[in-house]
Amino acid sequence: MKDSEGLLLVISGPAGAGKGTVVKMLTQDENIRLSISATTRAPRGTEQDGVEYHFMTKEGFEQLIGENGFIEYAKYVDNYYGTPRRPVEQWMSQGKDVILEIEVQGCEKVKSAIPGCISIFIMPPSLEELESRLRGRGTETEENIIKRMTRAKEEIPLSEGYDYVVTNDTVERCANEIKEIIKAEKVARA
Repeated sequence: MKDSEGLLLVISGPAGAGKGTVVKMLTQDENIRLSISATTRAPRGTEQDGVEYHFMTKEGFEQLIGENGFIEYAKYVDNYYGTPRRPVEQWMSQGKDVILEIEVQGCEKVKSAIPGCISIFIMPPSLEELESRLRGRGTETEENIIKRMTRAKEEIPLSEGYDYVVTNDTVERCANEIKEIIKAEKVARA
């Protein structure tokens, strides 16, 4: 990594752990960018294309896979999710730190594609709190809540493969801890 290049941060964790809220707080810093993932799932509520996700058809997504247009991609709960390559590489070359908010299965792919990335797993305070957060969204069917809780129980042990694990008991504390990780990594790399 060149001194002028930004850091690549991979942030994962189970659905409902609060990744999106923490990332929103982090990206209030003008030097931190969020890579907007592409997905084939339908928008939820007021989600807008190009804001929360780039919403794509399955066919369009698969075409971009064939063109090596993703750093990583995965299928999760019957939908594709992926990280478009071009904007990430552009921002990093401009010295911006880039966050990839991705599913656990994508983290290893990113580590292979971009050595030197920093992986951070956001842990819920408890499984009970996680289920409460999923139910509190009001956007999930009972079947999806069960699927997501089952998946969370599979994902949490995989946190051992991450560089850092941060518990999201409060958004502010979690975001501040990640900011400290960024500072420490920059000092170590300098």
